[in-house]
Amino acid sequence: MTVPPGGQPDATSVLLPGPWTHRDISANGIRLHAAEAGEGPLVLLLHGFPQFWWTWRSQLTGLADAGFRVVAPDLRGYGASDKPPRGYDLPTAAADVAALIRALGERDAVLVGHDWGALVAWTMAALHPRSVRRLVVLSMAHPRRLRAAMTGAAQRRAFRYFLGAQLPRLPERRLTRDDDDPVADLLRSWSGPGWTHTADFAEAVDRYRAAARIPQAAYGSMEYFRWAGRSQLRPDGLRFARRMSAPITAPTLQLHGGADACVLPGSARGSGRYVAGAYEWQELPDLGHFLPEEAPAQVTGAIADWAA
Repeated sequence: MTVPPGGQPDATSVLLPGPWTHRDISANGIRLHAAEAGEGPLVLLLHGFPQFWWTWRSQLTGLADAGFRVVAPDLRGYGASDKPPRGYDLPTAAADVAALIRALGERDAVLVGHDWGALVAWTMAALHPRSVRRLVVLSMAHPRRLRAAMTGAAQRRAFRYFLGAQLPRLPERRLTRDDDDPVADLLRSWSGPGWTHTADFAEAVDRYRAAARIPQAAYGSMEYFRWAGRSQLRPDGLRFARRMSAPITAPTLQLHGGADACVLPGSARGSGRYVAGAYEWQELPDLGHFLPEEAPAQVTGAIADWAA
């Protein structure tokens, strides 16, 4: 990743070259950066933490080759997208994505989300159902199912990072400190055993470490965690939980790693109770939390089959 003079990456450092084009799109009052490839029905890919659009590099090319128009945005606060001081709640992030679909000239999309992007995708499907043609969720429980799972000791232990992110300022300093390698430790602890010893893993650590150091990127990523924690007993959070009881009508595919140490398979299993449309659960043995990168060909094929 190119780093400008002075040692700190800027937002342009994530505009990585490849068989895709980069563009800025105005949506919901902010500017979102996205990478785009292919032509055909729209597939929108939403990344998670601590990543950015590049997590979908294999799916961008694979799905474009399969006959889809594929767009992978940086979520609000990440990568080359705007980093406003507020708006890091799931309803606002879902409104960003709904506006993005319209700005791309489409009425709806096949929506694919991983980790925090999957929480946004679940929210989109409940609050903006007409914008979601089909839904693919990776490595994340439905928000109401996740809320229930947090009553269990095992998921609370797995979410130690989530709980530590509730503090002001300190989590940003931890994520970007130079005397340690928190991004590598996080990726390694949440991944399955197969990916961490590869050159692809080492490259991912380098990319995500640098992206976290873009000014205000660490703040934006931590604000999502803080909203999720602090809203649990606030009126906006209780309102969100009630709204998320709306049944999801989009046909939904849920993929989950059997070795996911962040969102435990038992916590994610059971999310189908919130889906009124067609639903399929697939647990992928020996894979961890970062499915698009741990098993790129398998994930691309599953998305292409479901989207078609």
